Amino acid sequence: MRRARLTEVGKIEVETAAPVPEISSGQALVQVKAVGICGTDLHIFKEGRSDVALPRVMGHELSGVVTKIGDGVKNVKPGDRVVMDPVIACGKCRTCRKGHPNVCESVKCFGVQMDGGFQDYIGVDAKLLYPFPETLSFEEAALAEPFSVASNVLARTRVFREDRIVIIGAGTIGLCILQAAKGIGAEVLISDIENKKLERAAAFGADRVVNTREESLEAAAEAFFPGGADVIIDAVGSAALTQSAVDLAAPCARIAVLAFDGKNMEIPPVRITKKELELIGSRMNCGRFPEVLEWMKTRAIRPEQMITAVYPVEEIQRAFEDLASGRGDAVKTIIRF
Repeated sequence: MRRARLTEVGKIEVETAAPVPEISSGQALVQVKAVGICGTDLHIFKEGRSDVALPRVMGHELSGVVTKIGDGVKNVKPGDRVVMDPVIACGKCRTCRKGHPNVCESVKCFGVQMDGGFQDYIGVDAKLLYPFPETLSFEEAALAEPFSVASNVLARTRVFREDRIVIIGAGTIGLCILQAAKGIGAEVLISDIENKKLERAAAFGADRVVNTREESLEAAAEAFFPGGADVIIDAVGSAALTQSAVDLAAPCARIAVLAFDGKNMEIPPVRITKKELELIGSRMNCGRFPEVLEWMKTRAIRPEQMITAVYPVEEIQRAFEDLASGRGDAVKTIIRF
């Protein structure tokens, strides 16, 4: 089978005679059909990461077809079109027992701490697989994972219809959050530095778009949401932007922190106390795939309009290089098998 492995920073090699994985009891073998390139993949490609041992098969946004199941598997069968939740947890620690496997003390993710989806076949625990109908393409279904991140953010920040939301960043995650929030009926302002991305955000129903190269986000948000926003989400993942979210907050606002930025923030505690603000972390997803697939089935979200490029696996190196070059209108690139 074909297997695309990152062998060193900036270099992906496609093998053509890699062994097909073996599966055991409780597992399923999936023939991979489409895999999205995530920002995490791109970061690892460009800079490496301390918890990623090379060579590594990246890719955790995938869809495919079940070709074989192990003993005891009941939730999927051969022939099922499926998406995969990439979060692996121990299932035994106190955090897992409380229902939060995504922040398990030993949590892992396919394509990061273990080989992922940029290969023809992958063997996984069947409980991580969710069937989807033929009305969805494999490329669309591959976006279930980033939409699960958005679903988790909205659940963590307790978004409801009357909320006024500011989303900082109109990349993949920002646009996923936007679509999910508009599905709830919330009012959304979204910012970015690329007009192409903001045009797409407007098409997805954003009530106000702001190019922060051309105008002040703080001034635009105050004019549109007098008194501040109820929920502010930094979908870029920058300490500086998360810090600035406090300036946009209404009393009792919830600020979503998605960043893995190791830099310090400087937020005087009095600014949190006086407004009773909440800083809420959100990591990957916590059992959100069923909700996302329902959104997809009912066309409440539009994953197909997020896809800006599709490459065959043989051209995966070029796909990553094109993304690394910083093309401004790129949102989601799919690798097709």
